[in-house]
Amino acid sequence: MKYLNLILFIFFISWFSCRSVNHVKSSLATAQSAALERPEYALVIHGGAGTIRKSEMSEEKYKSYYTALDSALIIGEQILAKGGSSIDAIEATINFMEDCPLFNSGRGAVFTNEGKNELDASIMVGDGRRAGAVGGVTNVKHPISAARAVMEKSDHVLLIQKGAEKFAKDQGLEIVDPVYFKTEDNWNRLQNILKDVKSTESNTIEAIDSKTKDAKSKGSKSQGAVFQNVDEKFGTVGAVALDEYGNIAAGTSTGGMTNKKWNRLGDSPIIGAGTFADNNFCGVSCTGHGEYFIRNAVAYDMVARMEYLKESVGEAGEHIIRTKLKNQDALGGLIALDKDGNITMPFNTEGMYRGWIKPGEKEILMYKDN
Repeated sequence: MKYLNLILFIFFISWFSCRSVNHVKSSLATAQSAALERPEYALVIHGGAGTIRKSEMSEEKYKSYYTALDSALIIGEQILAKGGSSIDAIEATINFMEDCPLFNSGRGAVFTNEGKNELDASIMVGDGRRAGAVGGVTNVKHPISAARAVMEKSDHVLLIQKGAEKFAKDQGLEIVDPVYFKTEDNWNRLQNILKDVKSTESNTIEAIDSKTKDAKSKGSKSQGAVFQNVDEKFGTVGAVALDEYGNIAAGTSTGGMTNKKWNRLGDSPIIGAGTFADNNFCGVSCTGHGEYFIRNAVAYDMVARMEYLKESVGEAGEHIIRTKLKNQDALGGLIALDKDGNITMPFNTEGMYRGWIKPGEKEILMYKDN
């Protein structure tokens, strides 16, 4: 009996050891398979969502936007293909877009009601959820670089206006005369809106009064949605990258909304609203009517839906943009990239300037059917 027990004990140890080894081998195989399926790198960008009508898009203008988006993707890819980090890739990519007057960020920023350019940006890395942002800066050539500096060289996440400008200067970032950001197209856009607002001001006040009374009669609170379409140009640029080390970074930069007042900030400099990144799930950059993206914490909602509801990055994006926001009459879109390199770019407007690139693959789009 003693020998039988010893034999059984040896058999059990052998069986358990083999099972453990097989389990480890299986886990390693699964990990290796996932690593093989994940692209070496991936980059997705957007140049804003909004009223992008084909009927108003000349062939020359289309080529200009296509070339700009293509150049931005190539700049980011060159960094990623050489083993560079995701944060370096998105900073360089967004720097280029901030220098391009076609987009509402940096050089192409729209004007406030006071005739100024106030710039916002944020950046986040998925390793440890580190983040930085700036809001309302008027003389920082590359707001996304200032946001990165806040993340890496300060104890804070968000700096605004004069303080953010002083910090950027202290960090050696390029400071320019505010006139650098002025473009005639954006200046004329402001003047036209001011004329329209003035001529319809009394009608707008009556509409607000009527909306408020109706809301009160129904026991609800008006959120001032009557202002939603005052400016149809929902500009912003953004980028999300996955590098060969599995690190995700996301960034967003914008000039905000034409005719904005009172130092208004939208979602772009707000972590969780306009930008978010987590290596375990995805990176996100948003564009659209910022007030709604703030109220719905859209960028973070992407990660939350993936974590708690086990949705894919595509399922999460589609629900948020085409169902949740659309039901609130909120316009905009987002780009997102998950830990396996899967990309989604949903929007509920007429178009969104967007594109993505992976090793040997690239796509640039502007409309729903293109």
